Amino acid sequence: MPADTRLSRMLHVLIHMDHIGGPVTSEVISRMLDTNPVVVRRTMGCLRAAGYLTSVKGHGGGWALARPLDTVSLRDIHEALGSPKMLAIGLADDNPKCLIEQAVNEALKDAMAEAEHLLLTRFGEVTIGALSRKIALPLSK
Repeated sequence: MPADTRLSRMLHVLIHMDHIGGPVTSEVISRMLDTNPVVVRRTMGCLRAAGYLTSVKGHGGGWALARPLDTVSLRDIHEALGSPKMLAIGLADDNPKCLIEQAVNEALKDAMAEAEHLLLTRFGEVTIGALSRKIALPLSK
């Protein structure tokens, strides 16, 4: 199963959008991410539905930030993307009546739930604005 990179890709895009300071088209974003503009529109639509982006059609239009990035956490974006699975580890279900499989699954399930809770808590503590300020972008020529 391939890793779900939507969160890191959208954080990348949102920080670029903040630095650009104006509407950005799906075509520009698709080149930034080396993907199809339709994929960009679908993903950005999730962020618009959650209130983090706006969109304007027509000449001079595109996607724009609806809120300052200091008010948006990594967790906010994770949730806007549908809360994709955090861990790729799965539980065995070959022999659900096996007591050993049950014990192993219970231990893994508890540890994974705790890890996910800690990760989501940390995501909630980090704003995209704070992340953006850690990045030193070279001045354009």
